Amino acid sequence: MTTHPDAEAGGHWRATIADAQAGDRQALEDLVAGWLPLVYNIVGRALNGHADVDDVVQETMLRAVDRLGSLRDPDSFRSWLVAIAMRQVRDRARRGTDRRLDESPPSGEAADFAELTVLRLQLAGQRREVAEAVRWLDAEDRQLLSLWWLEVAGELTRRELAAAAGISRQHAAVRVQRVKERLDAARGIVRALDRGCPGLRELTARWTGRPDSVWRKRLARHIRGCPRCGDAREPVVPAERLLVGIALVPVPAGLTLSLALGGKTAAGAASAGWSAKVLTALTKPAVAVTAGATLAAGGAYVVVQTPGEPPARAAVVPTAASAPTVSPSPSAARPSASAAQAPAAPSPSPPPSVTPEKATLYGSVVDAVDRASDPDTPPGALPQRPAAGVTSSGGAHATLNHRGDAVTLSGQGYVLVRWQISPQYRSGGLVMPSWTGLRGKLFHVASGGGRRMDDPVGGADATATGMGDRSTGYAVLPPGAQQMWQNEYFHLAGTVTLTVNERGADYGLNVFPTTWDAVHRDVTSGPAQGARRYGLVRDTGHDDTPVPQYVTRDTPADPATAPQRSGV
Repeated sequence: MTTHPDAEAGGHWRATIADAQAGDRQALEDLVAGWLPLVYNIVGRALNGHADVDDVVQETMLRAVDRLGSLRDPDSFRSWLVAIAMRQVRDRARRGTDRRLDESPPSGEAADFAELTVLRLQLAGQRREVAEAVRWLDAEDRQLLSLWWLEVAGELTRRELAAAAGISRQHAAVRVQRVKERLDAARGIVRALDRGCPGLRELTARWTGRPDSVWRKRLARHIRGCPRCGDAREPVVPAERLLVGIALVPVPAGLTLSLALGGKTAAGAASAGWSAKVLTALTKPAVAVTAGATLAAGGAYVVVQTPGEPPARAAVVPTAASAPTVSPSPSAARPSASAAQAPAAPSPSPPPSVTPEKATLYGSVVDAVDRASDPDTPPGALPQRPAAGVTSSGGAHATLNHRGDAVTLSGQGYVLVRWQISPQYRSGGLVMPSWTGLRGKLFHVASGGGRRMDDPVGGADATATGMGDRSTGYAVLPPGAQQMWQNEYFHLAGTVTLTVNERGADYGLNVFPTTWDAVHRDVTSGPAQGARRYGLVRDTGHDDTPVPQYVTRDTPADPATAPQRSGV
């Protein structure tokens, strides 16, 4: 199972790698842009945000670029790149610095990677617990966990994990099991520290707050003998279940790659023949695009801003009750800054679907702007449609991050599309994804994930929603576009291609087949289960169930030209 747009997942990356090896600068730019986030997550978690993370990431990418011509099989690119990253991690650990890597506190902007994971992916509950538990692992365990984490999240295969670790698959299985056991013990420490046990407070009175092996043993002894600290209180979900589909952590704005090729500075690299856009791709921050009930599958890419097109920002705060909009330019081009700064008035809020006269005809009911439902009101019954199975050209979990990324779905059954908006990296008008080449029928049957994306996210900033906040700007929907939820569910009977048309606000999709049971479980989880709101059932069980906006039976050269008012 893989979610990253890997060379092994299809012809796109094979062709890109081959072109880059042949000297195509654009292909090289795309390659660097697409793979920097994976390298950052491996190195960042292995070194736990140590100050050397930036250097190791830079060394990895530069070595990969320098040695790309020696790669014989483009299909093995990901394995090859991950192996380079792990060699750089191990080399840095062996060389050492003035202090041991696992005991060196982060300095400056080299923040604790566990904290970055929690904050940037907005993790909560037991997912937050797993991320924070990583702090308590030894350096060697963190190195393997950095690979296993991405394996479970769908970013690596077990074969790639073993190759990067330099061990056999059988040995990898044994070592992964040991790391999981140590991670479970570390999770127990995180839970205990959250509970405020009087005995534990007394024990940790002189603790500096920085995890290390000595305090791990002391706390573990206390937990084993303390009924309060040792009581799990709720079922402990295995880490591998919590990490399925979890996102890559965004590359921080402070991370820069100087492109010191052969001792050259970035300026020297430019004079050596590197294009300005390559340098931009290597020095601009990348963004993690996630989507899911608790944030899902990974993959991220470097933001390359087209000259003369500054990121647009909305001037107002979109909420579940009001949805400011920006008129997109012709043929759905990138919205301008001025357009995003002068959003149109919120559209009227009709029911979830607009029903024309011939409501019984398939396609006559199309999604439209709708009001947020009452958070505490459970949804209606979800009809159960036939589900023989859906296959995906992107595998079990397909992540669409780049403009033009697409996945073709075929068969009969349910499909989950998870959204993540990242306006902190690029805000403004959002160009919606489109469904093209439809053969058969596609229905929008439910919305879930515990929240609409315009719901407040909580915390100190009252202006913050899943669409952005006042300081970063907001992702703004086109006029008439329906507000997306974290999880959108569809039922397919036929074939269709879903394409990301990202040109303005930053976003990404995670797409994979699912089941009626999973849809039902999601939409019926409400505030009592930790969700902000219950889901919404849109399916009537008949052909008057709404079809999504931006769906067409045509296959336009530019999928972004698919009309909002679907004509199927």
